[in-house]
Amino acid sequence: MEREKTTPKKEVNRTVILLIATLATFLTPFMGTSLIVALPTIAGDLAVNAILLSWISTGYFLASAMFAVPLGKIADIYGMKKIFIYGMIILTIASFLAALSPSAEFLIVTRIMQGVASAMIFVTALAIISSVFPPQERGKAIGINITAGYVGLVMGPVLGGFLTQYLGWRSIFYLIVPLGLLVLALVMWKMQDEWAGCVGEKLDYWGSLIYIVMLALILVGFSTITGALGIVLLVMGLIGLVGFVIWELRVDNPVLDMSLFFKNRRFAFSNLAALISYIGLSTVSFLLSLYLQYIKGLDPNITGLILVVQTVFMVLISPFSGRLSDRFDPGKLASLGMGLITLGLLIFAFLNDQTSLYVIMVGLAILGIGVGIFSAPNMNNIMGSVERKYYGVASATVSTMRLLGQTFGMGLILIVFAVYIGAVQFTPQNYPELLTSIQVTYIIAVIMSVVAIFASLARK
Repeated sequence: MEREKTTPKKEVNRTVILLIATLATFLTPFMGTSLIVALPTIAGDLAVNAILLSWISTGYFLASAMFAVPLGKIADIYGMKKIFIYGMIILTIASFLAALSPSAEFLIVTRIMQGVASAMIFVTALAIISSVFPPQERGKAIGINITAGYVGLVMGPVLGGFLTQYLGWRSIFYLIVPLGLLVLALVMWKMQDEWAGCVGEKLDYWGSLIYIVMLALILVGFSTITGALGIVLLVMGLIGLVGFVIWELRVDNPVLDMSLFFKNRRFAFSNLAALISYIGLSTVSFLLSLYLQYIKGLDPNITGLILVVQTVFMVLISPFSGRLSDRFDPGKLASLGMGLITLGLLIFAFLNDQTSLYVIMVGLAILGIGVGIFSAPNMNNIMGSVERKYYGVASATVSTMRLLGQTFGMGLILIVFAVYIGAVQFTPQNYPELLTSIQVTYIIAVIMSVVAIFASLARK
């Protein structure tokens, strides 16, 4: 069996590789959040109720989470560049089809396609960076890459709001097409090398299938837990989770090496902290978008500009914290960031119809600083805790924590909406119920973030 087939034909241009990975890393979260500000417009255009509207975002995150780990292992075996290219092609095609959506159901299907493509891109981009840059420079590179990801995550609502107001929500998808083609052109022109840490290994097909089905059952069950079917699906998914762990511990070439969690405390707790942080963060843009447009009566463009406050601070802090994590304990830096994230979420837990926009912007600023301090050190901590041959799987695990967090965050919103609002369109008559739903969701997010602080502090 051949391993570590990473020798390039010539000297790797790290700057170009980082540029390509950073552009792609921007696109994937941008595609996940760009529709958030446009959702009220889509609801009116396609006659979508509150629950189905949430699935336009949930379907994207669900598909990404389901396929991230299997695709990470496939990239380790067959080559990260190859999977990266396929992901960009699918993302570009799916975006074009989404722009032509005649119904909410068709839009959800294209969003699922985008989710699979994003998983292919995200897991390989981080793994390629970790393969190209030496340990003493990895934190800085990851910090830049993480900055691009969070810029995409929060700039999505900003650009999405501008495009929705002036060009219509379909223009968001049309924008992705030329950007995707640009990345593909750069890859074909400048990325000549291939990276594959487990060449010759057999793919764990059964483990991959169990993982995908198990995760789908858990996430769909969680998002529909208010009904009997949701409970049944969740229980089946949890049984599948136990079966997956047992299978992975016994198989020779597991799709996800569970020993990384059981024997590597640093890896396990860093991933747990990431998972919980993303659950809380995924609720912010979605709920604030609804709050600012429905309750405050702002237009999509102004809503996006307010949400950009978080982006500004993340952009300023993330590269700096990435460099610091090369010199100081990344675990302690990440714990500090998690504490600030909790404080920011706590401010939003007290939102009401009289809350000043300045208070909201202060909360977003604190949240942005916290995310900036937390993300790159936590990512550096995870990638630095595993051997080189596990970079693909570790990268996939990190992205899975993000995607699971975002999906569970949307699932949490779905549950709260189902309890307080129901499957109806938003109208002024149910705005009080919407405000209550927002407050309850943020309170739960704060409690979970406190747990994440302790998880972050627990690692060694």
